[in-house]
Amino acid sequence: MIQSQYDFSMPGRVVFGWGRTKELPELIRPLGHRVHIFCGSRTILNTPEFSGLLDLLKDAGLELAEVELQTGEPTVQDVDRLAESKFRAGVSAEKGDVFLGIGGGSAIDLAKAVSAMVPNWELAEKNGPQSAPTVRYFLEGVGIGLKLEKDPIPTVFMPTTAGSGAEATKNAVIASHDPPFKKSLRDVRLFARAVLIDPQWTVRNSPEVTACSGMDALTQLFESFLSRKAAPIPQALAFQGLSLGFHALETAFRDPENREAREKMAHAAFLSGLCLANSGLGLAHGIAPALGMHAQVPHGKACALLLSHALRINADVCRERLLMLAAALFPNVFFSNEDSAVEKLIYEVNVLTNSLQIPRRLSEIGVRRDQLEAIAADSKGNSMNGNPKMLKESDVLQILEEIF
Repeated sequence: MIQSQYDFSMPGRVVFGWGRTKELPELIRPLGHRVHIFCGSRTILNTPEFSGLLDLLKDAGLELAEVELQTGEPTVQDVDRLAESKFRAGVSAEKGDVFLGIGGGSAIDLAKAVSAMVPNWELAEKNGPQSAPTVRYFLEGVGIGLKLEKDPIPTVFMPTTAGSGAEATKNAVIASHDPPFKKSLRDVRLFARAVLIDPQWTVRNSPEVTACSGMDALTQLFESFLSRKAAPIPQALAFQGLSLGFHALETAFRDPENREAREKMAHAAFLSGLCLANSGLGLAHGIAPALGMHAQVPHGKACALLLSHALRINADVCRERLLMLAAALFPNVFFSNEDSAVEKLIYEVNVLTNSLQIPRRLSEIGVRRDQLEAIAADSKGNSMNGNPKMLKESDVLQILEEIF
């Protein structure tokens, strides 16, 4: 039976296809004329493709502001520094400013957060309890409950990895080292005005980036399909994303220039962002931020390590959905019973993870045993709230100890 009520939100316009980067100016021009670029990779900056992109924008009559480079997950300090700088410089939508995020989730999340904070900087100055305004006032779980009043600067996103799906979401994940946390700035107005997905950009990804970003996308698709908050449209999208991406990821890993595999993974990653934005996630994404916060584990690697365990732990409460996925992903396999179908699905997730050369135990990725209690304590929040099975902190600690 279909849900009697649900909402579905997504970016304003989506342009997908190999080689469609050339259409970027026509996406930006209706929004403004001065482009602020947030780039997520020093390697990308030095490529002929990026130089060609700058020429493309300039030849279209667009003005280019300084390129902002973000090579790691954006921090509170990163957002505050750039937001204040652009606010003091008079950046605004009314003056024709547009933010372009190019890269993985880090660059895109930084562009989102700064786009939100520039128009709301005075709000933070007037209402914050500290002398210095900060994005922290607006973050879930660690803020003071401030909400964005003014609309963000218009954004256009162009992912160069097939992973986080950040180009399709309404939140920006922001980290802090002191005190340690990873929390979201969330508002429906953070959806991009336009997204351009050209899978050709992902060909330059290293095998490790392909593997970890791809497993992040697959984890998002699995978890949103199984989530307690799952809704009809994102479930349908997750089903298609997994049907395409599950078998394409290893091909992209082994054969980086395989166009079909790159296209399937770019599409699956975008769908994973739509799904998480509308259905939430689960256990793997509940723990992954805490692993990053306490042990500096990259997000995609954390998700890859946790996915099969999350499926196993939740199997008894979402068996019907897992059976649907097993039938879709392995249509030529005869299952003698339901248990064998679920076991096959989890087994194949493990096979894929191993083939991508991703470590399988926390001790292999730099986590110390004395960090497990703190990681369990901080494995809470919006993602964990969607997990099919209700888990206490002690349950999470037990899981961490089992996979240490």
